[in-house]
Amino acid sequence: MDFNDTPEEAAYRAAARAWLETNVAEHKAIAHADDMAAAKSWQARKAAAGYAQITWPKEWGGGGGTPIQSVIFGQEEAKFPVQYGYFTIGLGMCVPTVMAFADDATKRRFVGPALRGEEIWSQLFSEPAGGSDVAAIRTRAVRDDSDWVVNGQKVWTSGAHYSDFGIVLVRTNIDLPKHKGLTMFWLDLRAPGIEIRPIHQMSGGSNFNEIYFTDVRIPDAQRLGAVDDGWKVALVTLMNERLAVGGGGGAGPKDILALARELDAADGPLIRDPAFRQRLADWYVQAEGLRNTRMRTITALSRGQTPGPESSIGKIIAANQLQDLGNAAVEAEDQYGIINDPALLPLKGLFQSAVMNGPGLRIAGGTDEILKNIIAERVLGLPGEIRVDKDAAFKDLPVGR
Repeated sequence: MDFNDTPEEAAYRAAARAWLETNVAEHKAIAHADDMAAAKSWQARKAAAGYAQITWPKEWGGGGGTPIQSVIFGQEEAKFPVQYGYFTIGLGMCVPTVMAFADDATKRRFVGPALRGEEIWSQLFSEPAGGSDVAAIRTRAVRDDSDWVVNGQKVWTSGAHYSDFGIVLVRTNIDLPKHKGLTMFWLDLRAPGIEIRPIHQMSGGSNFNEIYFTDVRIPDAQRLGAVDDGWKVALVTLMNERLAVGGGGGAGPKDILALARELDAADGPLIRDPAFRQRLADWYVQAEGLRNTRMRTITALSRGQTPGPESSIGKIIAANQLQDLGNAAVEAEDQYGIINDPALLPLKGLFQSAVMNGPGLRIAGGTDEILKNIIAERVLGLPGEIRVDKDAAFKDLPVGR
């Protein structure tokens, strides 16, 4: 494992930092109507310079660079107040799937606008009855000449209320086992028969949505991959999602350490409490383990290698630590922990945000249980779990009672 930049990487980092210093200042000096307008303006600026998607081919508007260059730019960009999440799902999960499976005409139509921030994409996978099993999808698509007619429901769809397009996984064959009767399509989220309902979250936001399909017609030309072979297509999307979700972020050990120095406990400052100090030590060790695991991934990228399923480790640890750390901090704040005004809370309510968002991160991109299975089977080489439904037709799987 190598913690240092190569001379070439150091030069790239210096160039990226210089570009960011100049362009962030110019971007912040421009008056934008709202956060979305600011986000699209910054995305267009990055795209023009080849920084929007560094690893994508130049012929599609990317930078034609390496994965380690993308990591370096991300590290440097994180130091500036220009973090916009509107494009993460589209550029990190949806459009790469389109690029891998669509024809050239479709790619020419969508890749450029998405890269420049002109159009936003969302991913329509999860369903109310599916739980953590993506292959349990029940939204049906029935062939009607050159179209498919879709009926069903999706849920927890991030950003659908402000997205233009999406990729959707549907059931096209109930006579095959659940993993073999799925098909992927891209679709216009403003098409007739699509109803998007934002879900009100306990944080006060509405970032997720329910989506209802009523006789929605999708042309077969919008299919991604072969009919009934959508699981292979979905795996491309899911692996990108899990890598993105495992990136960490939010409250960390340094933040709660700063809080512990300010808060008073029964016998003085909380930082002097032996039990709390033990928890701080545990969080610090976890954080260092995460940092070193990510460095292994970065080292692999630097050497031109492809990181393996061990990246799932980071997602499990980071999401659980965020939830545990947030709960501990809010409890330590005692009655002040229930205040919901960020202006009155330490670090603008960072720990309250961790309490409310931590549980969701343990589900997004694969639940803890799913990822532990991946680690057990693909990293440790343990035998897979027994699956009694592996070869059963989807129509024969038990439903309800």
